[in-house]
Amino acid sequence: MSFASPTAGPARWLPRRLQPLLPVLVAFLVFNALVRLGLLAFNGQWSLALPWRLLPILGIGALFDLGVAAFFLPPLGWLLLVWPARRARGLRWTMLALLLPLCVLMVFVGVAEFTFWNEFASRFNFIAVDYLVYTSEVLGNIRESYNLPLLLGGVGVVALAIWALLARRLARQQGWAADGMSWRRRGAVALLLAAAPVLSYVALDERYKEFSADAQANELAGNGYYDFWYAFWHNEIDYDRFYSTLPTRDAAAELALELGSPAAAHPFDREVVHAGPEKRLNVVLVSVESLSASFLGVFGNQEGLTPNLDRLARDGLLFTRLYATGTRTVRGLEALALSVPPTPGHSIVKRPDNANLYTVGEVFKSKGYEPLYIYGGYGYFDNMNAFFGGNGYTVVDRTALKSDEIHFENIWGVTDEDLFSLALRELDQRAAAGKPFFAHVMTTSNHRPFTYPDGRIDIPSKTGREGGVKYTDWAIGDFIERARKKPWFDDTVFVIVADHTHNGRGRQELPPDNYHIPMLIYAPKHVAAGRVDSIASQIDVAPTLLGLLNFSYHSRFFGQDILREGQQHQRALLANYQTVGYYQDGRVVELKPGGRSRVVDADTGRELPDDALSQQLREEAIAYYQVAASAYKSGELRLAAASR
Repeated sequence: MSFASPTAGPARWLPRRLQPLLPVLVAFLVFNALVRLGLLAFNGQWSLALPWRLLPILGIGALFDLGVAAFFLPPLGWLLLVWPARRARGLRWTMLALLLPLCVLMVFVGVAEFTFWNEFASRFNFIAVDYLVYTSEVLGNIRESYNLPLLLGGVGVVALAIWALLARRLARQQGWAADGMSWRRRGAVALLLAAAPVLSYVALDERYKEFSADAQANELAGNGYYDFWYAFWHNEIDYDRFYSTLPTRDAAAELALELGSPAAAHPFDREVVHAGPEKRLNVVLVSVESLSASFLGVFGNQEGLTPNLDRLARDGLLFTRLYATGTRTVRGLEALALSVPPTPGHSIVKRPDNANLYTVGEVFKSKGYEPLYIYGGYGYFDNMNAFFGGNGYTVVDRTALKSDEIHFENIWGVTDEDLFSLALRELDQRAAAGKPFFAHVMTTSNHRPFTYPDGRIDIPSKTGREGGVKYTDWAIGDFIERARKKPWFDDTVFVIVADHTHNGRGRQELPPDNYHIPMLIYAPKHVAAGRVDSIASQIDVAPTLLGLLNFSYHSRFFGQDILREGQQHQRALLANYQTVGYYQDGRVVELKPGGRSRVVDADTGRELPDDALSQQLREEAIAYYQVAASAYKSGELRLAAASR
């Protein structure tokens, strides 16, 4: 290997000792630009390839790439500065040895970004941070979903190719390893290198990539390393500090109007009173993993994926315009259990000190029911055991099943049919003891790697999401038919609702269509078949269910009964972690960090003028999120507060 080629071009402005940093930087910038182009092609939104749209994506992306490079280049630079000139050969080999793992890391992260985008249509965010905690499930999911030998082999080949190009470039640069520099000059250059990450930290801002109204363009302009770091440090977001607010009294008064509450100081704290006797019926609430409304035939799907759900929807009460509050299971669980808006940052399910809160399970418990949470995976995942167990539920997860009771499992849990067998066993026990039950059952099968037992449906296992949907539909149909033979069936209300959709991202930050989920209530002896076309949110499920049972109770919920006040006041609350929103009258209010907000057309994403309606909707949105964030932070959502 020869290092005798002359020094050229743009490297001349660098001290010779630091010339090897330039090809490393160029390789990093070029590779990340190719990742952006690859993600764009993978996304299939070819309008982003138009020059006037692509150039800002690449330019802003390069700025973030430079900022990230400012963190890993200085250590290499310091090594180059302190190495003795008389041992130049050793420095060359040391640099090559260090560059190999850097190349592997760079390619590995690039591939990881593609797998993450395939699942979430996003660069790394707080979900990727969460994956550090649940490495067993995440690595198992990757192992079961992808051909790992092929994937890792490809990473190795591409990394070696980049490393070989860098080695060749270093060989062509002349005299850098043997170049002598005064120690005073080395010290000055070392300080400049030390200033680079500081400058990057101060100068870079997450908001730089929000240059357009197209959410996918903004995501492409990001950088996986920076976005991961940013999410790691911003998992908890103080609403009052970072978002638009109203005077405290005004926010409470606005929410009181929204909820029809007489208590302006604590608008969510109110008495719900229904005339007539209560219906002491059992309740089974099934929250279905990733079930978008678009998969169901009753919403126009022609693939025949959900014959059982379609039949139940026709025979039960179908809610046609219900929207998920978020894009993850924990957001759905939060909304269904607590009936609170999706405040920025982590779901309350994953926050510390989240026990003894006012939940729908607590309302049932006060009526003599036993609330259960039944999950087919290990409940430590996403803090489910701690949350539900700490809030009065009896938690039953896959550990309650013996090995001979499991017909099939993957990394996320047992197959849905085994989950429902577990649920039936638990419900039989409660019914035999003469105790009414409220059971929240959470499915897992409609999740990558989409594996399930053979012979259940006509789509082979592990061939895609359509199979996951159809198998889950089969399992739900089988569950209802088995339950129909139970003595408690006629006195049980079944609620089937999705936890979130399979795709929460689009050209808009919060496209309502991508949050559209199905919900149906099935109780042939007690609930007439019909359709409810009111716009509503997951936070409205608990009040609606309690209203259906004619329960009177002390409420600390932010949701409303869709069948009563929800008929006149139609709105939905949506969030994608940092951007929280409010959908009403064909408009979506977006509230973002930095006190930013805007109102966009729900269909096109086009920003609308700040007219009287937009101003009113903005104030309503702020009231919901500001009061909810304050109530959780101050402890007003706790049971002790509810008893005052």
